[in-house]
Amino acid sequence: MRCPKCLKGPFFESSVYDFKKLGNVRRECPKCKVNYIPEPGFYFGAMYVSYALGVIVFVTIWAGANWFFTDVSVWTQIIILTILIILLSPLIFALSKIIYANIFIHYDKETSNGVSNDD
Repeated sequence: MRCPKCLKGPFFESSVYDFKKLGNVRRECPKCKVNYIPEPGFYFGAMYVSYALGVIVFVTIWAGANWFFTDVSVWTQIIILTILIILLSPLIFALSKIIYANIFIHYDKETSNGVSNDD
């Protein structure tokens, strides 16, 4: 959950499970000053990443339950999946934003080492 460009500055304003500031992204990195919000509505595209992560979690838990616990009923699986998805939703939400930001904001070795390329 660090800056995609320098890997040092924090990306979010607070913890993933801080419900008052859930998913609030900082305006810029305090270390390298990269702009985290290049345009209004930038993170709307993260909902596709969130959907994919949700599907991966769902399929993994469901397949694992069927593979390791063959005598578990369908309703028990649905209850377990529902509880786990609710508990993991803030984490999935945060991960989707940081993954989406990493698609557009690329790592810079010079910035990470403290070397400025603003010459």
